[in-house]
Amino acid sequence: MTHSFGPEATAAYARHVEIRFCDDRGAHGFSWIVDEPATRTSHVLASDGRVWLVDPVRYEPALERARALGEPVAVLQLLDRHNRDCAGVASTLGVPHLVVPDALPDSPFAVIRVRQTTRWREVALWWQAERTLVVAEAIGTNGFYAPPGHDAGVHLLLRLSPPRDALGAFPPEHLLVGHGDGLHGSAAASGLRDALGHARKGLPRIALRVPALALDAARRRHRSADG
Repeated sequence: MTHSFGPEATAAYARHVEIRFCDDRGAHGFSWIVDEPATRTSHVLASDGRVWLVDPVRYEPALERARALGEPVAVLQLLDRHNRDCAGVASTLGVPHLVVPDALPDSPFAVIRVRQTTRWREVALWWQAERTLVVAEAIGTNGFYAPPGHDAGVHLLLRLSPPRDALGAFPPEHLLVGHGDGLHGSAAASGLRDALGHARKGLPRIALRVPALALDAARRRHRSADG
């Protein structure tokens, strides 16, 4: 699901869905989440007076808060199809819009190749100094990803070949995802290990939940359309 909103449309959109801040990391950044079935989450990463926005859904209070943390440097789109409002936000801020970048020179982030195929190009970010791992799509925490009793899970389409080699070596203290609330402290590393280690084991159970989750998503979209 992709929405693209200019500044004038943000207030109207917010009347139908709640957009809330989450994953507050103080001077190092914050995130915000759209309370809809996809629970799209966007991130701000701040270091030494500079700010990077990751896969943003346009939300004016978040842009204002981002500017307060420092000078915007770039909008980073970590998944080829995560267009969201990346281009529009980059234009508003007057910064580059970098789509699935191979590297980010002069930044504190290492770029990790998660998946590189014709249909799925995704990178993740590892911020060593802050032990922060940012994953756009391969890992998530909402109901479409995480089976009951688990904090995180692998995307349904990747469960037969989870990205263990790409992500398994990182022990994050902050796990930020593109769909759902992040995990912090010991829950971040354990949640990532659990998601990668039990991806295939959890496949039948979460696959059975997909129809019910999709029905709930359709009902919520209908309620939003009715105002």
